Amino acid sequence: MRYVIAVAETNSFTRAAERCLVVQSALSHQIARLERELGARLFERTSRRVRLTPAGAAFLPAARQCLDAADRAAAEVAAAVGEVRGRLAVGLIPTVAAVDIPEALRDFRRRHPHVRISLRVGASEELVEKVEQGAIDIAFLGLPTTARPRGVVAHELARDRLVAVVAPDHPLAGQRSTDLRTLSSEVFVDLPAGTAGRLQSDQAFAAAGLDRDVAFEVTSADYIARLVRPGLAVAMLPSAYVPQLEGVTTIEVADAPARIEYVIWSRSRTPAATAFLTVIGIAE
Repeated sequence: MRYVIAVAETNSFTRAAERCLVVQSALSHQIARLERELGARLFERTSRRVRLTPAGAAFLPAARQCLDAADRAAAEVAAAVGEVRGRLAVGLIPTVAAVDIPEALRDFRRRHPHVRISLRVGASEELVEKVEQGAIDIAFLGLPTTARPRGVVAHELARDRLVAVVAPDHPLAGQRSTDLRTLSSEVFVDLPAGTAGRLQSDQAFAAAGLDRDVAFEVTSADYIARLVRPGLAVAMLPSAYVPQLEGVTTIEVADAPARIEYVIWSRSRTPAATAFLTVIGIAE
C-alpha cells in the first residue's frame, strides 16, 4: 500500500522507489503482486508517464485510511508505554498571530523527537475539512465572528480587529483613524473571494451598504504587503499580524470587522496532537 501511494503521488516508479528506499524492481514486483491479488490493474504504464486507472483511484483512499489506522495503532501502543511517536500534521492560515507556531514546533520536537512533523498553509475552510477528514491533526484558523468551525473540536485563542494597511506615502498614512466609507473609494488587494479571510471584510462593507473594488486577489499575506508598499492597493489585515510586515503603514478603522483565531483538532485526536496541545498550553 505504501508503494502504491508513493507511485500515485510521484507519477513515477523510479521516484517512488527512491522515496521508499527500495530498488525499483522490488517496488514494481510488489505492486504487480498486489494487482494480481486484487484482480485489477492499479496503474497505466507508458514510456512517458504513469497514472492511476479507475480501479487505482478507487483503491487509493482506502489504502491511505489503512495506513493511517496502522500508524495510529503504533502511536497508541507507544503512548501506552510513555512515548509519543507517529506523525503530527499541522495546518495554519498565513496570518495566524495568537501562537508562535515555529517556536511551538521547536519545543515539541525537543520534547518528542520521534514524531514526524509536517506543516501545511491553507485557507481556514480548507483546513477545517482536512482536520475533519483526518489528513491534518491540528490547525490554526481565523474566522469572522459570524462563523464557527463545524465537525471538529474548536478552542478560541484570541479575538482581533482588522486595520487598514497602506503605503507610507498614501494620503491616509498620516491619519490615526479612518472608516469603511473612506476606504470604500480605494482599490483593494485581498484574499480570494469566498475564503474566510476575505469574508469578514466583504461582510463588513456589505453591512455598511458600501461597495469596494478588489482588483487584486492573492493567497499570501506577504504578497498583499508587496502590492501595498508601492501604492498599488490598500488592504485590511488583522492588527496582531501586521507588525510582522515591513514598509507599510497601519491605520485604525473605527468600524472595522473582527475575527476570531481558533485552534481545532479531530474528535479522535492522536497522542501527538494531545502532546502538541499541551505544548501550547491547552489541555482538553
